[in-house]
Amino acid sequence: MILTRNISLLMLLAAASPLAAQDLAEADADGREDIIVIGRAERLYRVEETTSGKLPTDPLASSQSITVLTDDLIRDQGARDAQDLYRNISGVTVFSYAGVTARGFRQEENFFDGLRGDPYSGFSVPQTFNIQRVEFLKGPAGMLYGQSAPGGLFNYISKKPAFDTAIEARAIAGTRSRFGGTVDATGPLSEKLAGRVAVFYENSDDARWNADNETLILDAGLTTDIGIGTLTLQATRYDIDLGGNRLRGVPTDDEGNFLADRRWNHNEASDFLRLKSNVAQALLDIEPADNLKLDVGLRYIDAKESQEYHEPRGLFDSDGDGKVDASIREFRDQFRTYESWSFGANAIWSADLGQIGNRILAGMDYYQEDGSLNYYRARGRASATPGLPTPLSLNNPQYGVTDPANYNLTRVYPDDRPTSARRAGFYLLEEATIGPVIAVVGARYDDYRDELQGESFGDNAWTWRAGLTWRIRPDLSLFGQYATSFEPQDIGQQDVLAGGPFSPLKGDMIEGGVKTALFGGRVQSSLSVYQIRRTNVLQADPAGDPGGDGVDDFIAFGEVTSKGLDLDFAADLTPDWVLTVNYGYNDTKITKDNGGSGFGLNIGDRFPNAPKHQLGFWTRYQIRPVGLAFALGGDYVSERRSISDQRVKPYFVFDGSIIYETGPWKAMLRIDNIFDKTYATSGFIDRTGHFPGEPRSAFIEVTRTF
Repeated sequence: MILTRNISLLMLLAAASPLAAQDLAEADADGREDIIVIGRAERLYRVEETTSGKLPTDPLASSQSITVLTDDLIRDQGARDAQDLYRNISGVTVFSYAGVTARGFRQEENFFDGLRGDPYSGFSVPQTFNIQRVEFLKGPAGMLYGQSAPGGLFNYISKKPAFDTAIEARAIAGTRSRFGGTVDATGPLSEKLAGRVAVFYENSDDARWNADNETLILDAGLTTDIGIGTLTLQATRYDIDLGGNRLRGVPTDDEGNFLADRRWNHNEASDFLRLKSNVAQALLDIEPADNLKLDVGLRYIDAKESQEYHEPRGLFDSDGDGKVDASIREFRDQFRTYESWSFGANAIWSADLGQIGNRILAGMDYYQEDGSLNYYRARGRASATPGLPTPLSLNNPQYGVTDPANYNLTRVYPDDRPTSARRAGFYLLEEATIGPVIAVVGARYDDYRDELQGESFGDNAWTWRAGLTWRIRPDLSLFGQYATSFEPQDIGQQDVLAGGPFSPLKGDMIEGGVKTALFGGRVQSSLSVYQIRRTNVLQADPAGDPGGDGVDDFIAFGEVTSKGLDLDFAADLTPDWVLTVNYGYNDTKITKDNGGSGFGLNIGDRFPNAPKHQLGFWTRYQIRPVGLAFALGGDYVSERRSISDQRVKPYFVFDGSIIYETGPWKAMLRIDNIFDKTYATSGFIDRTGHFPGEPRSAFIEVTRTF
């Protein structure tokens, strides 16, 4: 939208509110000033290029579907962790902990700065504090990243030191005794060196009884200009203490009704989950020639996770009235170690070959992970037994009846269950541009080896990608692609006596759609339709033990097919009113089954935790002269089935914010689950129940920039 105004009006608006600082002035030949009002969606929520495809590309020139959540969007929505962001991605819903359902398939592995290896290893959810943006690459990504689920993968881009000075302090206080704050400072240390130091701390009670959360993250980095590029060194410390954890769900009946208060917790107040994770990372980006770019990354993670918790082991009727009203519990004392090295290198060579624009991506990555599990347990019974955990009532839970220090513990793995995983991949991708048509084709070779308690198995796999984009206009493109993926079968299921070794799980996808950036970028949208297949799912051999070796066999036979549609839309309805909407339709069903184990369901049944419909929206209206803005968001997920084939009810929850900005100050009041709806974010197995959604909560966040 172009408005002709005197330049003094622009200065007045900018002084009245920082929200008006999104105006750009240009002078024409007659000396007049044209103020181009760039809307919030175009200026703050859109990126000029995506990087998770490993070839930096304008979204409209890419044949991949990549959703990008910028730092401005994360801040506007008051998102604290990854689960607060999923509603912004079509086709993505919560599964458990950091895991999601993506286009019908469970996905649990996260990448950071394009490298494999997760500092939140296990049961902790990634925090947004030190994240610059989140990119979700939809569909099989095996050709670029190797082993991965077919629904897609997350790539978290961390904040880096900058040569522009920026200092920010934030304080937060809210319901359930929530308090905390952050300090983040970056800027030049010399002409060639920039630094960044940041700290995040937060403490709060959880909605579940006995549960709380204390998180400390320390982050530091240096970036040096080496003439032909930059070298960035980063170090991060994660210290997470979750009291009353590991949290499972709340038991439900087959219709999805909670059998206990949504605050019910199977854990004692003394239970805990503690994660201490140290990360060191080096990133090198150089351009040794005008047509050659190189990037190299190296990351080391050393993580330790200790847990003492009570695991639900089975529901029962304690008083004989025919109704389930109590849960048997098992106490677990676990200590995990996790150490990993991740390395990746990419080279992009660009050159025009006559009328053909040409880019070639060549790369490799290597990942090594070693871990151990020290595991003790004491399994309780339906009646109180000395030295064992007592059962817990669903209706009137009595905590502290027994002391875990007095349990008779049994060691589960005498050798601390050592594990090791090695991944090495090499890939090559060609991108050719002929006029408005962009074609890509790529291949990757992976070699992998897994070890578990002295047993090892290794194999290799090829994955592929081909895509085509037609830029009908600079603001409109059509795209299509074919992509594949693979996932090694669990090392524990490679027993030769059981029919192993088995080929990996495989995934393939066909996708096509349209992308727009209309009206000067103020209306951005993406519509895609897809079909994804996952094959080689292990199932019991109907013949039982055909080899006569005393061990029943498995066969890699099962198949799951996902068909769906994704729609993402962001628009500046007016210069002061922005709206984002995403919708995902998905039909994921079992399409090949031999009747054996591997699926708890039958052919034609919907896959667990895969909703048919998912809708998320967020809208923000600002009143510039007074520095106020009002925001409202919503998240709808249709009915699903749990892993145990119990109903997971549909839900629609809303949250809202009021934001005030004046000078260097910003204050935000946020309310989540405005109508305090009782719902389940996802279903698990019947003995642990469904994961309950958070009750209504609120917080105030005050930010000061320097």
